[in-house]
Parts: sequence; structure tokens; C-alpha cells
Amino acid sequence: MKLRQVSDLSDFSRGPWLRELLCRGEEPSHVQSSPDGQHLLLLQKSRPPTLPRVVAFQRHNIAGADLERSWQPPQPALVGLLFLQSPVILGSWVLAVVWEHGRTEVWHFVVAVGWQLLQTLELCQGARARVVSVCSQGASLVWCEERPPLGAHSDMSKCAFRFCVCARALEVGEQGVRLGTVRIVLHNSPEYQVLASPQHVFLVPAAAGFATTSKFLLIWHPEKAKFTITAPCAGFIHSKVLRSSNESDFRKLLLGSVGLLSGFAPLDIHTSTVSNSGGLLLVSTKGSVSVVEPDGTQRHIFDLEGGPLAQGSPVRLKTFGSILACVLAGVLYLVNQNSGRLIEKEVLSMKEAHFLESQGEEDSIQLLTQAGIYSFSFSRPEDSSRPEPCLVEMVFEEACRYYQRRSLSSSKLTVEKLKKGGTFQAPVVLAAVLQHSLHQKQKAARGLQDTYAKLLSTMSLELQSYMSLELLKTCVVCAPESEVESYCKELVEQEVSRILQSDMDKDNLAYLNSVFASFPKAAWKATRSCLQLQQNGDGLLVARATPEIWKKVLCQPQLEEVGQNGMVPLFELICASFLRFKPKWLPSFVELTQQYVSNSWSYSSKEGPEGRVPLYKRALGVLARKNKHGEADDEMELELLLCSKRPKAVLQALHLLIRLKQWQRVVEVAEKFSKLSLLLNKEIFTTLLAEFAEHRELDPYLDRLWPLCPAELSASDILTMVLQHLPHSQEDPVPFSSEGNQMTVGLLKPLLQRVVQRPSVQDEMYSDALQSTTFPPPTPPREH
Repeated sequence: MKLRQVSDLSDFSRGPWLRELLCRGEEPSHVQSSPDGQHLLLLQKSRPPTLPRVVAFQRHNIAGADLERSWQPPQPALVGLLFLQSPVILGSWVLAVVWEHGRTEVWHFVVAVGWQLLQTLELCQGARARVVSVCSQGASLVWCEERPPLGAHSDMSKCAFRFCVCARALEVGEQGVRLGTVRIVLHNSPEYQVLASPQHVFLVPAAAGFATTSKFLLIWHPEKAKFTITAPCAGFIHSKVLRSSNESDFRKLLLGSVGLLSGFAPLDIHTSTVSNSGGLLLVSTKGSVSVVEPDGTQRHIFDLEGGPLAQGSPVRLKTFGSILACVLAGVLYLVNQNSGRLIEKEVLSMKEAHFLESQGEEDSIQLLTQAGIYSFSFSRPEDSSRPEPCLVEMVFEEACRYYQRRSLSSSKLTVEKLKKGGTFQAPVVLAAVLQHSLHQKQKAARGLQDTYAKLLSTMSLELQSYMSLELLKTCVVCAPESEVESYCKELVEQEVSRILQSDMDKDNLAYLNSVFASFPKAAWKATRSCLQLQQNGDGLLVARATPEIWKKVLCQPQLEEVGQNGMVPLFELICASFLRFKPKWLPSFVELTQQYVSNSWSYSSKEGPEGRVPLYKRALGVLARKNKHGEADDEMELELLLCSKRPKAVLQALHLLIRLKQWQRVVEVAEKFSKLSLLLNKEIFTTLLAEFAEHRELDPYLDRLWPLCPAELSASDILTMVLQHLPHSQEDPVPFSSEGNQMTVGLLKPLLQRVVQRPSVQDEMYSDALQSTTFPPPTPPREH
């Protein structure tokens, strides 16, 4: 990469002074270019005796009066320089200079005339208010102001929330400049730095804020009047629409999330700025660069070299399309925002550099230095659709992680060491095969070793799948809106299939969760396809998935890996899809899964999924998470309990049917599941006998209930249980009741006769001896 000088600053008015300001030991704290690129503004916060000031420089081809403003403490300091588009003239703009006490000067540059002060306005309503941060969002100014307490001896703990976030429209018209009414965005809040993107405003806690309120970020959505609470360590936390000014209180906003937020660590923020795409770029003191999206999600991008950052060391960030440019200690980093890959690293000859806007050139970066303005372009490859360099690099990076996890050495393994070392041949061979295969369409095939050729033939189907997947992703990006949905369905199916064939680690599981949440219907169809779910001729659900797929479905991660950002295991994801798109298939799916488990693991094996939480309980957990619970959910709960065929689950289903007073199904379940085991038969019968003693609902089914009586129950056992469960009457018992709901001996008589007439166990043991014609039996003949 070569830097190209586009200006030595001689084309600016007062160019020598501009160079002098840049060459001084104290670097300007802020450099900003106008939207048309013809003006440079330098905010200089100098030490005494030099006064702090803001100076504007314009190019020589634009003549006019200069702009220079300075102040001397205890005068209010300058807080913000904001360029605002003027709606009157297309492409024109004004400069708003905001001072600490709320006074706002609106300046306009007129060709051949120079800078003119249009109007001076008062931004704040209170005379004692102090602006600490300001930004422009659309045609409005958004600022955070301090409102000191009235009492001079107020408790500082009560004064911590003495700040207020406000918004006010600034209208520039032919008649002059006018401020709209003040809108209270958030009051009784701690100090925040406000940063605006085109559609949102990020509220970043001030460095000197309290530890309890510096654990999260706030995102304000002006069009929806909504606040989003997010923490980089946990992602999205909560969002709330503020329908009235009464709800814009900071403490009310956090009321439902205080317990969760209290467990987070304070934010680690060294530098923050807004990217061109609307995200918030954050640099931690450890040098980690991440982005917080407007929806509250957070993504790590890159780690800067050099270890922890000092508090005073500046970090310059700027995004150009998909490229993130970063300058730290005279080193320029170019990073791909999407993949986090370092594209280029360049050591600059100058220590300090400031990014400028590149007019109309997304792939060009301009830097303001002491020697002038430099530009460089990051050239794109002629065929950017070829993924081979990225893919080969991914092979070595994955190999580094794989070998590092299994290494006993403390030294860090890098891609360069892996390529040069020669110890690990697998990634080298795989990279050679990939380069050969992916270059075949553009270049003549190069000869491969025999072992490489065998590997290439083995991988041919996987490589074809990869290339078709890359082609499909390109179609999704380039397709019109009407075709995007069909492409997304196909893409989701391929992605789900790919992940089910790879290791189900935490990252892949989190990715599957996002796929199921973003494309639920397509994920459901992909799941059906991967598991090969269909109904046979008898209407029963069958699955022809391979054992490897079943193991991925039943994979249950460790407890500490689940629940973060709402992540759930794959089995629960599939059950939720069944409930949403094909609920009647869910019990059959659970039963099929249990059949696979029983064939693969022993019933009580702790290694299998049933050794932790039974599958039917995991499916019931998904059912319990539904927002609304109706009759269909009761039926689903019954089916899930019964399909497990576990004794506890069957008894739970029986009690649920009794609670619902579905007596016909109670008897049917009893008849069906009493055959599974003698112990379950006894539990079912004693449960139903207790119900029979309490009320008369089971009387029509007694002829089907009595045959279920276990052989070990005697008549005295039955009478004891009946007497224990008879309802207690408030009146003295009488021989003949007129109510007709009391149990009578006549109802119990068929059961007692059945038990009495049934031969006992001892009778069966000696039945042969008792039926002998002679007693004692004759002596057997002796052999001589």
C-alpha cells in the first residue's frame, strides 16, 4: 500500500499557520471537515498562556472572511461543532457552534463573502444548565445537560442523577434560524456522551460516572420513541417504548432490569465513535474493537496489537464501506468489518493522523498529517467473487485453534508458524487441494501428488456443496426483493444441513438459534429435510436420519453455556418448531427420539441424554414457555407424558385427566398402561380406587376397572383403602341416604367377590398336591 499526497496544505487559506498548528507539540483535540470537503475545522485545547480556540480553514479557490473563536476560563468552553444540512438550498449546510452554557452560534459560509453569523440561540431553558455533550440527529440537536441541585448542601448520592438528555429541532429557513420546542428524552439520569447515527442516538456513560450506572449502554430510537438497554458482555437486555413524558425517567426505565444489570462488570471503553453503517464502534483499554448494532447486539471485530492502551493515547477510527481504518501510535490498520480479518497494516512516517471525509470515494481513505493530506486506495481484486484466499486462510486459522487446544506447550501457535513449520501437514495438504480445485475454472489444472489427488476425489462433493453455497449467498445479495425470500429458504436449508454435519459447539449452537429466530419457517423445512421426517402409509411419523444427525439433535451443552442471550439446545429448537408449524407431530417426534436413545444408550446411562433430563420433560419445558396456555396445550401435555411411557409420566398424565374429569380417557389410559409393569398396575389401580371411594364419576366404568386389580391385593387391603378415602360428611351417617351419591356395598361387591374367589399365591403353589387322588403319595418302586 502506498500513500499518495494530495495536498501539502498550501492550497488552504492561511496554510502556513495551519501547518504550524499541526506541528506544535499539542495536537488538535478535534479535526473535522465540512460536508463538501472545502473547509477544515481545528479545535485546539491549548495550555496557558495560549488560549483554546476553534479555527476554520478553507481552500484558496473559495475566498472570504475567516472564522476563529477563542475563549478563556472561566468563560464557558466549547462543547460541539456540528454541520447541519439546510433544507432550503439543496447541498448547503450550516455550522452550529455549541457552548457549555447552551449558547449556540449558527454560522454559514457564503462564497466571496466568507463566514457569516446567522443567529445566536439559547439551547437550554434553565440558566444554570450546563451542556456536557451534544450531537446532531437529522435536523435536530440532541444533548446531555447537567441540572445542578437547588440546595448547596445536597447529598451527592441523591445528586448523581442530575443530568437530562434533551432534543430540539433546529430549522434553517429563508427567514433565519429557529429552535423548536425542547423535548425531554430522559431525565434524572447520570452523565452520558451522546453519539448520533442517521436513525439512532447512542448514550455512552461518561468515564467519571458511577459504577452502578456504567455497566450498560442506552440506544434511543427517535422515530419509535423507544429505548434499548444493552450491555456488551450480554448483548440485548430490554427495550421499552416511552409513550409519555412521565415514562422518560431514568429509574423507571431500568426498573425491570436492575437485578440483571447488577451482576455485570463495568464497561471498559477507551474510545467510542459511530460508524458509517450506523453502529457504535467501541475500543476497550485492552485494545479490543467491537461494534454495537442499533438493535442492541454486540459483535467483536478485531484486537489491536500492543497490549493495554494508556488513557491519554488517542485511537482514531473511521469506516469506509466495509473497511474499518484505525490509527494507533503511528500504525494504520485496515480491517474487514464483516469477517474481522486484518487486510493490511502500515507503519506511518508521522505519529499523529486524522481521518477526513473522502468525497464520493468509498474505497479511498484520506489522512490529515503534519506534512499535508494523504490518500490511498485499497484495491479490490479483479474477480472479487473468488473465495479461495479467504477459504485457505480459514483452514490455517481453524487448524491453529485445533492444535492449540490439544497442545501441552504454552507458546502460541500462529498461522505463519503453521505454514513454515512443517510439523502439521494436514492443513498444508488441505490448503493445496482447495487452491487447486478452486482455481481450475480460471487456470489450467496443476499437477497434484497422488495422496493429494485421492483427497481431492474424496472431497469433491463437499467442494461442490461449498461452491454452490457461495453462489447462493451471492444470489441473495444481488437478487431483487421479490426473490430474496426463496433464496433465503434455500440458504437456510443448506446452512442447517451444514451445521448438523459439523461439531455442535457453543458457536454453532448460537448460530442455529439466530437462524431459527430469523427464519423460523425456512428453518422448520430444513429440519424436516435433514431428519427426513414423513408419514408412512399408516399415518405414523417416521424419521430416516443417520445416527450422527440424531447425536447432534440430542446434544445438550453444559449449563453455563445455555441461557446466555436466550440460547437453547437444538432439541428444544426443533420442539418449538413442531409446536409452531406441526404440533400434532411433536409427541411422535419425542417418541422417535426416545426409540433412538433406547437403541443407543442404556436406560440409566449418564452418558446418554436421558441420564440428565428426560426428553419428554425437555419437550414439556418448551410447551411451558408459550405465552398463552389453552385446551390444546393441555392435550399436548397429555400426549407428551403418555408417549414417554415412563411410570411417573403416566401417573402424572392420569392425575391430569382426573383433574380435567375426562373419565372415559382415564379408564382407557389405565387399561393400556397397566400392562407395562406390575408396579405401575398397582399404582394406577390404587389411584382409581381412591377416586371411586370419593365420588360416583367412575361408576359407569366399574366393569372395566375391576379386572385391573393386582393379584397381591386382598379384600382387607381394598376395604382399608376405601375407608381411608371415603368423603367426610358433616352429618351423622344414616343407613339409607337420600342423596344417592354415597358408596354402597353393592358397588364394591363384584370386586370383593372377584378377589375372594381368586386363588391365592399359596394355593397355586400347592395346587398339584391338593388335587392328588391319594394322600400320602405311593412309595416309588425300588430298583434292585
